[in-house]
Amino acid sequence: MPNDNIFSGLKVVDFASFIAGPSAAVILSDFGADVIKVEPPSGDLWRHGHEIPPQPQAKDAYPFQLANRNKRSITLDLKSPGAQSVLERLVRWADVFIVNTPHPARKKLKLEYEDVALWNPRLIYADLTGFGEKGPDATLPGFDITAYWARSGLLSMTRDAGSPPTWPVAGSGDNATAVGLYAAIVTALYRRERTGKGSYVTTSLLAEGVWSASVFIQAALCEANFFGLHDRAHPANAALNVYRASDGTWFVLIVLPDKLAAVAKAIGRTDLLTDPRFSDPAKLMANMPQLTAILDQIFSSQPMSHWYEVFNGVHVTFGAVREPKEVVNDPQLRANDIVVPLEGAGGKLTSTISSPIQVHGVTKVPAKRAPQIGEHNEEVLNELGFDAKAIDGLRASGVIAGGGR
Repeated sequence: MPNDNIFSGLKVVDFASFIAGPSAAVILSDFGADVIKVEPPSGDLWRHGHEIPPQPQAKDAYPFQLANRNKRSITLDLKSPGAQSVLERLVRWADVFIVNTPHPARKKLKLEYEDVALWNPRLIYADLTGFGEKGPDATLPGFDITAYWARSGLLSMTRDAGSPPTWPVAGSGDNATAVGLYAAIVTALYRRERTGKGSYVTTSLLAEGVWSASVFIQAALCEANFFGLHDRAHPANAALNVYRASDGTWFVLIVLPDKLAAVAKAIGRTDLLTDPRFSDPAKLMANMPQLTAILDQIFSSQPMSHWYEVFNGVHVTFGAVREPKEVVNDPQLRANDIVVPLEGAGGKLTSTISSPIQVHGVTKVPAKRAPQIGEHNEEVLNELGFDAKAIDGLRASGVIAGGGR
């Protein structure tokens, strides 16, 4: 495949921390953008994400590598009086500027759109917040677990009846939000191609969470009748439920009406189609627990490999519930470039997860390790027009720190 690096020449300044903003920059980098990650002298706190329970423990900083591959790093203490000269040159250099600093702090640091757009009216300023720019909680700090999951309604719905809300996988809402922020950036870049104008684009963890929960939130908007939380033994629909094979594998089964007869035949129970308890819609609803119990008995009689062949044979939708250590060995991941090699990270970190967007005919940039703190200080500052003496002055005054491997 030819590699035309769609975003070759696109210059991105990533001022964001943790996951969602930096991950949007990663998607741009996957397609060739030059991304400069700007960190405080102490570094992005997500560099230590692998040390914070309940994240899986490892010697390798795998969460930071995932969110910051293919980037160059410089440090910048925005509270230092000399920082504005560096900030101005970064903004003049950039096509895209990504930031998630809370707005009150952003205002003090002169990082608001009105501050930086004066230097570069063609700039795409990508703003990520927890709860949106307006409203009573606009300044409330938010992580994906609080804003994307809890506030949006997702966390209340992704549990079984009688169970308390659980703790979602770290970064799951962030990475979904990253795709949304990327889409906003690309939309603004297209607008700039047509008009020559820059844009201020934004999304929030809350907006993305509500979008993800939108089928049920839309139902609430029209005052629909909800069935309540899922109860596996007493489901609203036994044909859309979770079952367990004899080898202990749980699987999700989705049998739509047009497949009922074929599935009943495939599992050897066509009698269920004419059973008076289930053939009448009203009786079926009343006897859903009994039907579930029958299906439990059937599915627990054979291993998942058997049901894979049965369901695949009638082309019905199903999915085995896999754990992370099983997922990484799924042949579909490498066959579709979902997991790709990672160059230079060292340790056991030899692979990473590619962004979920593919353009046929375009090969993504090979994934390279995330940078050390301030690793590219001299390189980037030279490109911005600072000579050796000026760089030494910036370091001496505390504007920058670190550098080198």
